Amino acid sequence: MSQKPTVLVTGGAGYIGSHAVLALKDAGWPVVVADNLVTGFRWAVPDDVPFHQGDISDQPFIEDVLKQHDIKAIMHFAGSVVVPESVSDPLKYYRNNTVASRALIESAVRCDVPHFIFSSTAATYGIPEESPCSEDSPTRPINPYGMSKLMTEAMLADVSFAHPMNHCILRYFNVAGADPQGRSGQSTAGATHLIKVAVEAALGKRSHVGVFGTDFPTPDGTGVRDYIHVSDLAAAHVLALEALIEKPEENLLMNCGYNRGFSVLEVLDAVDRVTNMSIDRRMEPPRAGDPPALVADNGRILSRLPWQPRHADLDMIVTHAVGWERKLSERGL
Repeated sequence: MSQKPTVLVTGGAGYIGSHAVLALKDAGWPVVVADNLVTGFRWAVPDDVPFHQGDISDQPFIEDVLKQHDIKAIMHFAGSVVVPESVSDPLKYYRNNTVASRALIESAVRCDVPHFIFSSTAATYGIPEESPCSEDSPTRPINPYGMSKLMTEAMLADVSFAHPMNHCILRYFNVAGADPQGRSGQSTAGATHLIKVAVEAALGKRSHVGVFGTDFPTPDGTGVRDYIHVSDLAAAHVLALEALIEKPEENLLMNCGYNRGFSVLEVLDAVDRVTNMSIDRRMEPPRAGDPPALVADNGRILSRLPWQPRHADLDMIVTHAVGWERKLSERGL
């Protein structure tokens, strides 16, 4: 690949998308961002990256961006991601995740974009029968968020069969941490991610942390999750893009996780350890639809991509999250 093609990152002003932009830039890819800034931040996009504000469902807008920059690959992060909200407002999730993705995919086909990488989720598995959970595990989402993503996965499979566009679906487990160089992080106000919430509590931005469910069939009774550092996840996207370009007739579907689970209490212990604080923990009843354990079988991504996680350490993930939270405080956020 003498000349790297230009990549459009949708949702590039958001948490994971902004880290993908950094990973692409660091690896020498020309990158363009489209984001409606409903949950993203304009300042999260580097000054030298072309930025277009608008909705991915606005086809004239997105097709103008695709043509203007001669986009040859799309990394699609834009969407809504709060599981409990998806239960109370399912139509928002089907609109923002499924209907908007359908419009974007159609625009990609119209503009002859040959490669598409999609942010999916372990929520597509629902409550897995086995842990760790492989890509061949049954997909039975138990909330509209997971279903809205699974429907997009199905569309991509059908489109790649019918049109000259290959795709990679990455099913994320629990994304956490922040750019080790402090260039981006989880900035969303009112985020529901455990590590973000716990770090906010440790720095005095919250009074306590709720522990939802204490009698799961896990070693300490609290929910177990596979926490993946956002920069390792971003690196996987760049490698996936290289793989799609190298083999345009192949599609990929891969879990993104470390094959290692930590319980809620273990995470809170790590935050206490890193910050030298003691977070107030409040035991609460379990939330509807929370599986006891969700851990990635990551054998496929390790065998298909030259992906070597560099931050697979809970204390390091927490340390980077704390560093970013302190930066946000300096910004008055």
